[in-house]
Amino acid sequence: MSRMIKDFQYSDQPEPHKQRTRDILKAHPEVREFIGRNPLSALIVVSVVLLQLAVAFLLREQSWWLALVAAFVIGAFADHNLFVLIHEATHNLIFKNRTLNTIFGIMADIPKVVPSYVSFKNYHLKHHSFQGDYYLDADLASRWEASLIGNTFIGKMMWELFFPFFQAFRTARLKEIEFMNAWVIVNWIVIFGVDALIIIYMGPIAFLYLVFSLIFSIGLHPLGARWIQEHFLVAPPQETYSYYGPLNIPSLNVGYHNEHHDFPSIPWHNLPKVRKAAPEFYDTLVYHTSWVKLWLKFLFNPQLSLYSRMVRVKKEEAKAV
Repeated sequence: MSRMIKDFQYSDQPEPHKQRTRDILKAHPEVREFIGRNPLSALIVVSVVLLQLAVAFLLREQSWWLALVAAFVIGAFADHNLFVLIHEATHNLIFKNRTLNTIFGIMADIPKVVPSYVSFKNYHLKHHSFQGDYYLDADLASRWEASLIGNTFIGKMMWELFFPFFQAFRTARLKEIEFMNAWVIVNWIVIFGVDALIIIYMGPIAFLYLVFSLIFSIGLHPLGARWIQEHFLVAPPQETYSYYGPLNIPSLNVGYHNEHHDFPSIPWHNLPKVRKAAPEFYDTLVYHTSWVKLWLKFLFNPQLSLYSRMVRVKKEEAKAV
């Protein structure tokens, strides 16, 4: 039986992206031309939201198991696509106007049962600025969370199944981040209001489809490997990894994670151009080619756990929480 990893890995080095950004711009100044916005993302938001509501409506009188199958095969991909578009809105990569980005970010939340856009924005921007900081990076699991889940198949499967709840609990650990504001309240009112309307006018099976679309889109599904791919240490000390595979097509190039961290002002359609323009910076890094393979590796390999992350605070400080 493999020994369970019981702690994060720690680094006293700065996060790698700022320096690589400077190096790439020095070697390839043309990369600046990829910076901008993509209003087409707004049309995709509207289209995918309508698709999810239409599928939920069509399933309203079907068996519950058919709703689960449809959620795994269709809904997971649709909701995952919407998460990527929420990510785009978070970085103001749809429109120049911040309020418009917020409106479309909340709109992308509509079929996802749980309001997430505004809170995600508040915490995600800190992740970029303070990658690996235990007190500011919500992408890191809390120590109690990593200890509870452990390194077993059952533990990791349950973590994926209840991933949204574990992320919500991390907010108690994080400092200097405002949890509640007016936009959060608006986000909650809109999404919970839509939930009520769906239950009343479409029924429980339609709502069940949307619930499991959310669950499968971020957890117990090969698409859930995206969260493992981005920063789990499969080849330390490298701490950020990209995915170059076919699921980038329905996922709007979200696998280009090193490229995104290096240039968060570049929208999804231009991220492959960054790698193509500066291959000597990216092809030399370890990267993934299969989310399915990585998903199975995470579930079954006891050497991969929530502790497989790089942290940038002193070990004694992290253990205090």
